[in-house]
Amino acid sequence: MKTPSVSASFNLRGMRVSSLVPFLLMIIGGAGFAQPRAIDTAKSTMTVLVAKSGVFSMMGHDHEISAPIAKGAVDVTAGTVELQVDAASLRVVDPKASDKDRGEVQRTMLGPEVLDTSHYAAIVFRSTGAEGTNGSWNVRGNLTLHGQTKPVAFSVRENSGHFTGTARIKQSDFGIKPVSAAGGAVKVKDELQIQFDIQLAQ
Repeated sequence: MKTPSVSASFNLRGMRVSSLVPFLLMIIGGAGFAQPRAIDTAKSTMTVLVAKSGVFSMMGHDHEISAPIAKGAVDVTAGTVELQVDAASLRVVDPKASDKDRGEVQRTMLGPEVLDTSHYAAIVFRSTGAEGTNGSWNVRGNLTLHGQTKPVAFSVRENSGHFTGTARIKQSDFGIKPVSAAGGAVKVKDELQIQFDIQLAQ
């Protein structure tokens, strides 16, 4: 298979730098030189926020869960992203809860009632499209969680090398029944918030 070639004839005289850079990126991308960049998993963070609900919701705690990214890559030119989280690596960090309560929530979260990590080891997101300008994108993709794959969409903002945003999903969309106690008087909301700050490896 022949390597595709790109030829262009243009006059640089009078072209502003701000106009030249996007043009060169277009040429480089068209020539196939752009490559996905790995996510720096040590510097990137994802946090899942689970709010409580129910008649006696004041008796429970909102949950804050750390979800370390195991691996992933971003191609800014192509507008694609893929990342994976090992479900068993999720950790309950609820700052207002006791060690005992955190341990109980941790066991429930990883157990068969919620993530069922013994059967569903990986949480994976693969983008299917992204549009935007000036460091702001609307991203669409497929999220695989609890053995089910569903479409999701969210906004991403780039600032000083950080890609940040918040995605919202419903547990029930992925076959997970929100945990409840006291006959449903204390329970967690179906909707989760996923906050992320992703940095790319140098």
